[in-house]
Amino acid sequence: MSIVSTGAKGQTALLMGNDAIARGALEAGVRVVAGYPGTPSSEIIQTLADVASNHGLYVEWSANEKVGLEVAAAGSFAQLRSLAVMKQVGVNVASDFLLHLSEYGTRAGLVLVTCEDPGGLSSTNEGDSRHYAKMMEFPLIEPGNFQEAKDMAAWGFELSEKVHNVVMFRSVTRMSHASGNVVLGEISPGPSKARFQFDGDMMDQMGGPVVTFPGMVDPMHRRQLEKLEMARKIFETSPFNTYTGPNQPDLLVITSSAASLYAREAIDLLHVAERVGLLKLGTTWPLPPKLLAKHLKTSEKTLIIEEGMPFLEDNIKALWTELGPEAGTKQFFGRKDGPLPPTDELNPDLVARALAEILGLPAPTADQAYMGRAAELAKTHAPFRAMTFCPGCPHRASYWLLNSALKQDNRRGFVCGDIGCYTLGVIGCGFNTLKTSHAMGSGTGLASGFGKLNRFGFDQPVMAVCGDSTFFHAAMPALVNAIHNRADMTLVLVDNSGTAMTGFQPHPGSSSDASGGELPSVDIARICEAMGAEVAIADPFEMERAEKTILDLLDKEDGVRVLILRQACALSPGKKGKRLFEMAVDENACLAEECGCNRLCTRIFGCPGLIWDPEAKKTRIDEVICVGCGVCASICPTGAISKKEVAS
Repeated sequence: MSIVSTGAKGQTALLMGNDAIARGALEAGVRVVAGYPGTPSSEIIQTLADVASNHGLYVEWSANEKVGLEVAAAGSFAQLRSLAVMKQVGVNVASDFLLHLSEYGTRAGLVLVTCEDPGGLSSTNEGDSRHYAKMMEFPLIEPGNFQEAKDMAAWGFELSEKVHNVVMFRSVTRMSHASGNVVLGEISPGPSKARFQFDGDMMDQMGGPVVTFPGMVDPMHRRQLEKLEMARKIFETSPFNTYTGPNQPDLLVITSSAASLYAREAIDLLHVAERVGLLKLGTTWPLPPKLLAKHLKTSEKTLIIEEGMPFLEDNIKALWTELGPEAGTKQFFGRKDGPLPPTDELNPDLVARALAEILGLPAPTADQAYMGRAAELAKTHAPFRAMTFCPGCPHRASYWLLNSALKQDNRRGFVCGDIGCYTLGVIGCGFNTLKTSHAMGSGTGLASGFGKLNRFGFDQPVMAVCGDSTFFHAAMPALVNAIHNRADMTLVLVDNSGTAMTGFQPHPGSSSDASGGELPSVDIARICEAMGAEVAIADPFEMERAEKTILDLLDKEDGVRVLILRQACALSPGKKGKRLFEMAVDENACLAEECGCNRLCTRIFGCPGLIWDPEAKKTRIDEVICVGCGVCASICPTGAISKKEVAS
């Protein structure tokens, strides 16, 4: 069992940030945990799911983030401390309910953890959810180190109960997925009896019905503002806001989250601790005005260092203007006006260069000899690794089939996609098949729109690709819309038996819960049939039959067709380490660079399990990583690749 669960009070543990957050929730006595997987947030729920039975928790992977927040809110309304977890794009999905939730408020502590991804390391945007806290008027807290990740997660429940509202806890990639020493506290058992009170007056937040209603908007909003003011007063003296440095610094640095770690490192690197004051904010909305005013008056120059958009920068500037002449003349620096870049994640080098520029110091430079040697070694010893599908990934076969079918159809058909492992269909490993990719489920919605443009002379076949988890998360309303409006489109559901991209978390189509217990699965094919779509099912590894099915569906016009390409991911728990076939290459039959496409198998199809032998000038099977899916035997034009079924 994980030290997150077993570690004793006072013990020091090396914890990843997400594990520290999970431990903080346990110490606070959390009882209900829900959310949707998404990097860099996924480990929090899984860590708690793994110890749920030991601590009497209810933990679920929800169909999407909105549902996850609703499940957690139900726990809060029933007097149980609850946690909702998601990544930054998931907050957008949850925002509709979040707006109403923050207006009414909560009962038992409710913390919404959002793990953000500056630079988009594993996201399609670097959205900043802090703006929701300001727009929807609820408290926002951000840990500045790993100890705070644990302590602040626990404190978030207390804060929520003091202000009777949801509290947003914001982490970032370099906090969630880095590690540090954490001194553990005591795990609280928390309340175990759930009861929902609803007999009181409609404005009785703790005992009446939980409703937002047109006639109640004004009094509820006034109550919400009172809660925010209460949080502001608490934040003025919060121990999570700290200052280090001289009383009258040449430069005041205001920072939060992981950026505070970069700031400390940069100050040490430049040896300017006697010139620079560092105000680290853990409570970032509402801002503590008295604390900020006190420090803003100490220096004419202020550098605001933060991950994401200039949220602190804009709001601190606004606060300074409200202070009037007493704040004095001020020069602000940050992401908006430089010298920090307006986009991408920060790092200690970027922060050090910004500090040096403002302080008039030489910019720190790396040892050029060291950098040259490192570049040389990287060039000669580190193999190039392009983004690609894993060996035996069914998506590679699916995109090969879609590409081939659309070329044979020859009407300039195209495929809309969205978010999942199958997003790689945008680039070469997916044969550049996807022509659109936005939010989860948006490929289906776009195809629904394209499928209604025939009255304007649109005559191109349109297909959408959607994963099984994404289908439940966001694509079902778009499919209903397409069927109801008789859009001419084909939805291709690439069903690989799990939420593969984030670690095979179960979804409603799976037969297990977050902790591995058995649950009934929801049948995608039956759902689509019940909606009124024509449904076909094929295995992308059976390429000839699957291609014929795709061509048949393309020939049909008017209405929605659904093709389920069903093949489990090679890394799925039920399939990992099991080979379907033993693969071999007949050197005499292999035409290599003369096969007509200049090495079709290794250069075009590109499965990592196929490698090029430059000495023999032949294709080889990489026995170490080949999973024996057998697809390459189907695409070899000369039959040089053979497959032999492995005895079960």
